[in-house]
Order: sequence, then structure tokens, then C-alpha cells
Amino acid sequence: METAIVAGGCFWCTEAVFRDVIGVSEVESGYIGGAVENPTYKQVCSGETGHAEAIRVTYEPQVISYAEILDVFMGTHDPTQLNRQGNDVGTQYRSAIFPQDEAQRAEAEAAIARAHEEHGGKIVTTIEGPATWYPAEDYHQEYWEGEGQRNPYCLAVIPPKLMKLRKSFQSKVKG
Repeated sequence: METAIVAGGCFWCTEAVFRDVIGVSEVESGYIGGAVENPTYKQVCSGETGHAEAIRVTYEPQVISYAEILDVFMGTHDPTQLNRQGNDVGTQYRSAIFPQDEAQRAEAEAAIARAHEEHGGKIVTTIEGPATWYPAEDYHQEYWEGEGQRNPYCLAVIPPKLMKLRKSFQSKVKG
């Protein structure tokens, strides 16, 4: 198993997408890239800690590569929006990749280059780290599967991302 950490706006939304990807065994919501140790959701939402809402994806590299994980990430959020995704605005909603080693850093650079070509050079996704990972509070984990399907925000934002996943990455979606 290997790990990928990405930030693409609300972690409820990115978590929901990656839970449907073949080869992904676990997705954990959390915080990364800030200056405060053990931040809370409220602190991160203030935008003052420097953390991003992110997900840590555990995956089987024999089934899905890190490059493919990054392509799904870039293809299911808007990597052209600086410090925002839809109505979520602030540095905590930035588009960023947090590579775990130099090989992942090289793959992240390649993924951004591929996305630049696709989006006419307008990608704002950053490569950050190394940085400490902090798991989000328990109530954020698997949010879409529980509370999220009754949350109007999630109902407006997550289904279009899941449709984009199914349309653009059909061979990577769990049945």
C-alpha cells in the first residue's frame, strides 16, 4: 500500500470521490500544510492556521498508480481556482499536492504539466511539503456516506463531482 495526500477544496467532497476509485482502500480527511499543531476544524476554517483541508488516500499501486491518483484529483476538482472551490473560499480550500518523497514530487510536477496543457496553462495547484498530517475529527470521516447525504451543500456539490469521475475515469470507478 502507498499513500497520497491532496487538497482540493472541501475534504468531504474529495473524500467522496476517492472512496469510489478502484484500488483505493482508505480515505481519511484531515489538515496539512499549516503552522498550528493538532488544529481543530474551527481553527482551520478561520483560515488563520495555514492548513488546507485535505485527504490522505491509501491505495494499491499495482491497481492504480500515483500518476493516475493525481489525474483523478486534477480531473474532479477545479485546479484553476486560487484558494477556492465553488463557494468555499480561503487558503484552507487551496488546490495542492503534498508528495511523500522525491518520486511523488516528480509525478506531481508531471501531473500539473499535463493539467496545464488541458486547461491552457491556468493551473494554480501547488506542490507543498513535507508537512505534518493531522486527521480531522471523527465526524468528518466518511461524511458523504452518513450525514452528507442530508446536507444541502453536499447534495449540491458532491454528485456533480461523482458524475465527472464516472464520465472521465470510467475504468477507475468501483462497480
